[in-house]
Amino acid sequence: MSRNQKRFTTKYGTMSHTKKFDSFSEKEDSVPIGSLNILSAKYESLDYEVVENYVYRDEERKKGYPFVVKKNVVRWIIFFWIGVITAAVGIIIDLSIETIADLKFNHVKKYIDKCNQSDCLWKPYLLLLAYNIVPVLIGSTLVAYVEPVALGSGIPQVKCYLNGIKIPRLVRIKTLFIKVIGVITTVVGGMCGGKEGPMIHAGAVVAAGISQGKSTTFNKDFGVLNYFREDHEKRDFVSGGAAAGVAAAFGSPVGGVLFSLEEGASFWNQGLTWRIFFASMISTFTLNLVLSAYHGHPGELTYWGLLNFGKFSNFALSYEMFELPIFVFMGIIGGLTGALFCHLNYKLTVFRMRHLVNRWKKVLEAVLVCCCTATVGVLLMLWQNDCKPLGLDPTKNPVQLNCNDGEYNSMASLWLQVPEASVRSFFHDPTESLDATTLVYFAISFYLLTIWTYGLSVSAGLFIPCLATGAAWGRLIGLGVQCVFPNVDVGKYALVGAASQLGGAVRMTISLTVILIEATGDITFGLPLMICLLTAKWIGDYFTESIYDVHIQLSGIPLMAWDPPPLSSNIYASEVMSYPVTVFKSKEAVGKIVDTLKKYTYNGFPVVDDVFSTETEGGNNKSNGRLRGMILRSQLIVLLQNKVFNEIPSAWDNVSLTTFRKDYPRYSNIDDIEVLDNERQYTVDLLRFMNPSPYVVQHMASLPRIFRLFRAMGLRHIVVVNDSNEVTGIVTRKDLTRYRVWRHRGAIGVEELKVSAKL
Repeated sequence: MSRNQKRFTTKYGTMSHTKKFDSFSEKEDSVPIGSLNILSAKYESLDYEVVENYVYRDEERKKGYPFVVKKNVVRWIIFFWIGVITAAVGIIIDLSIETIADLKFNHVKKYIDKCNQSDCLWKPYLLLLAYNIVPVLIGSTLVAYVEPVALGSGIPQVKCYLNGIKIPRLVRIKTLFIKVIGVITTVVGGMCGGKEGPMIHAGAVVAAGISQGKSTTFNKDFGVLNYFREDHEKRDFVSGGAAAGVAAAFGSPVGGVLFSLEEGASFWNQGLTWRIFFASMISTFTLNLVLSAYHGHPGELTYWGLLNFGKFSNFALSYEMFELPIFVFMGIIGGLTGALFCHLNYKLTVFRMRHLVNRWKKVLEAVLVCCCTATVGVLLMLWQNDCKPLGLDPTKNPVQLNCNDGEYNSMASLWLQVPEASVRSFFHDPTESLDATTLVYFAISFYLLTIWTYGLSVSAGLFIPCLATGAAWGRLIGLGVQCVFPNVDVGKYALVGAASQLGGAVRMTISLTVILIEATGDITFGLPLMICLLTAKWIGDYFTESIYDVHIQLSGIPLMAWDPPPLSSNIYASEVMSYPVTVFKSKEAVGKIVDTLKKYTYNGFPVVDDVFSTETEGGNNKSNGRLRGMILRSQLIVLLQNKVFNEIPSAWDNVSLTTFRKDYPRYSNIDDIEVLDNERQYTVDLLRFMNPSPYVVQHMASLPRIFRLFRAMGLRHIVVVNDSNEVTGIVTRKDLTRYRVWRHRGAIGVEELKVSAKL
C-alpha cells in the first residue's frame, strides 16, 4: 500500500481512502460515462465566509451606524425590484406564449376543419410540424451553441448554487436572455415542457444581476452597491430571486419561500425569511396586477399567476374518510411512475452523454423529439374518435376531426392547446367530456414524451408535463371511483394525481403542498395533498433518487447533504483531510507566490509562522508550522495585480475592501498577471490581508462534527491542526462530499466516491 493510501474500517465495512496532492483528482485513465459515483474536480465552492482581516476591520470602524441602516434599507429596495423584474420576465414569457400559441392553434384548426371533408389532412399536419420545428430549432440552437447552462429548467443548478457551489455562467444576463427565448420557443413548439420551472432560474439571474451594481456580460460597472459584492450577500439575493420565480410561476408567495428553504438554501435566518417573503409577495401581485389588466380585469389583484389551475368549488375539493386510502393508493402510483421516470430518464441521459456529444446532434435530437411529439398528437387525434357535443368542453380550438356536425374531437382539444390548458381541462371539464380511453392514451404518450424531452438541449421545465400526466391518470381513477360513488368530483382526483406524479419525480413535499394549495386557493384540501406527496416521495425514494439529484450526480457536482453520514463518528479529521498542505509564510516572496499559484489550483492557503516538516506516527502526516491565518487565491491575485509589495510603499495607500471587490466575481488568471524579474524578490506582508481567525478543527475531530460546521457556516476550507496548533491538513467540500449516503429498497450505506478532473 502506497504512502498516500490507507484503509480504515467503519461500521459499513472497510473503505479505501486516497489522499490527493496536486489536484484533488484520481489518476485514472478514463472516467466511465454516466457514472453516479464520481465527483468532478472542476467545481469550486463559493466563499461564504467573511474574511475579517485588518482591512475589513478598518472599513467597519469607519462606517458607523448610519451605514448599517442604509445597507438594510437598500437590501429591502433590492428585494422589491427583484420581485418586480422577475414578475416582468414572467409576463413577457406568458404573453409571448399566449399570443404565438393562439395564432398557431387557430391557423392549424382552420386547416383541419377545411381538410376534414376534403381528405387532405396531411396539410394541417405539415403546417403543425412547421409551427413546431421553427421555434424549437431556434431555441435549441441558442442553448446548444450560445449558452448551454440555459438547458432545462435550471432548478438543479440553482439548487447547487444555493448549496454553495460555483456554477460557471449560471447567473449571467446572457443566460437569462437565452432562457427566456428558449422557454418561449419550447412551449410554442408543442414540446412536453413548461415555463414554470425556468422562472426559478430566471428569478435567480435577476437577483444576482441587480444586486451587484454591475454587469460582466456588458462589461459595465455602475459604481453602486459595492458592499454587496461578496458571495454570502449574493447568495441571499439569489435565494430571494428563486423564491420570487416560484411565486410568479404559481401565484404562491409562501410556496416560494418554502421552496427556497427546502431545495437547497445553505443559510437561513429570520431577517432573510422576511425579505424573501416580501420579494415573493411583490412578484406575485405585480404579475397579477399586469395580467389582470391585460385580460380585462384591471385592479383585480387576486387574478391568477402564470399557472392558472382555475377556481375549484368548495364541493369539488370536499372529501370523506373513505377517500383517504384512495389518495394513498394514488400516491403509491405516483411514486412508482416517478421512480420509473427517473430511471428511464437516467438511462436516456447516459445515452446522450455517450453518443450525442456534438452540438448539431443535440439540436437535431430536439427537432426529432419535436416532430415525434406532433406526430403522436396527430395520430392520437385520428385514432381516438372521442366525439362530444359542442359546448360541453370550453376549449378554445374545438375541431370536427372525424366527428359529425355539432361535435368536436376531445382528443384533439387536448393536443391543440398548451399543456397547462390541458391540466385545467382535466381539473374542471365535465365528467362526460373525456372518455377513459382518451385519458389512458394521453397519459401514456405524454409520460413517455416527457421522459424523452427532459434533458434535451432546450429550455423547459418538468412541472407542467408531470402535472398533465398525473392529472390524466388521476381523472381516470376518479372516473372509476365515480362508478361506485356517483357524487364524487373527478377534478379533485385529477389534482391528487397531478400532485402524486410531480412529487414522485421531484420528491418535493412541504413546498409543493403549499404551492398547490395556493394555486387552487383552498387550504381544506391540504391533507389529501400532503398524504399523496409524502407517499409518492417515500415510494420513489425506495427505488431511485429524485430526477434533480440524478442529474446533479451525473454532472459530478459535489452537493452537500443536509446531514452527515450516519454512524461515521469513528472517522476522524486526520482520515478525511487532504495533505500535505501548501502554505505561505506571513511575509512571503512574490516569486514563491506566483510559482505556487501557477503550479496548484488550490483556492485557500494557510499562513504559518515558520515552514518546517516533521514526520508523525506512521510517516503519513506532515505539519507545516504554527497556523496564523488563511489567505484566499483571489486575494493573492488582487495583491499581485495591484503590486502591493513591501518594497513599494505607495501601493499600500489605496488598498481597501473596494480593491478586492472591484473584479468580483471573476478575478484575473495568474497567467495574465505580469510580474517583472526584479519584482520576484520582493515580499508581501500577508498578515494584513489574511483571515486571522479561520475555522479550525483538531486532527481528532469526527467527520459529523466537521460536516455540521462546514454545512452550517457555509465554509470552503477547514484547517486541521495538531495539539501544537501546527497545520497538518485541510478539509474542503470534496473531502466531505466523497462520503455519500445511499438508500435503495430499504437498505442504507455509505460509499466513498472518486474525484476526477476528467468529468
